[in-house]
This record gives sequence, C-alpha cells and structure tokens, in this order.
Amino acid sequence: MSDPVSSIPNLGPASEAAFARAGVNSADQLRALGADAGYARLLASGARPHFISYYVLVMGLQGRPWNDCKGEEKKQLRHRFDAICATAAGSDDGRDRALDQALRQIGVIAKSG
Repeated sequence: MSDPVSSIPNLGPASEAAFARAGVNSADQLRALGADAGYARLLASGARPHFISYYVLVMGLQGRPWNDCKGEEKKQLRHRFDAICATAAGSDDGRDRALDQALRQIGVIAKSG
C-alpha cells in the first residue's frame, strides 16, 4: 500500500481530498508528477488557483516547511505559478470547470479517473 498524499509535509486532509478529486491518490504518484504537473491537475479538476497552496506543495515535495519560501525563490515560484495558471486557463476549451465539478459531485456527469 502506498502512502497517502497527506504524508507529504505541509499537506493535510483537505489537500489529500483535492488531489483525489484530481485523480492523484498517493504520495508516490504526486512525487512522480512533481509540483507543477500536480498543481496543473488540481486546476484541471476545478480547484481555484491560489499561490500559497502552490508553494506549500513545492516546499512539501522538497521536505521543507511551508514558510521556508522567501525572497528570490518565492519570486521564481510566482512566475511558475502564473505560467501554470495561464496554461490551465487557456486549456479550458470554453467549458465551465466549476459547473462540471458540481455536476460530477451530484452524479449528473461521470467522475473522471
């Protein structure tokens, strides 16, 4: 059995649930994807972008405390975050992801993964 996503430092039950909705069900799977691809999956599943949640993920995958991100490193992560968000917004193909997510939750459309 593989370790849950919440076994990664800085990530708790809410992160684990969000990644599960995105089809990422283990810490090993998230580590293999990496922070950028993992976060892109979250956005594709309907999660709202938030810079802090992104850098918390990056720090956690590096085994570092969430608040260890400062200065130039934080600026570079902000550029990566903005690029991930721009790509996610451009790949929306006109659909309302929040609506799709709500319809999946109530069983109107099939859950992905």
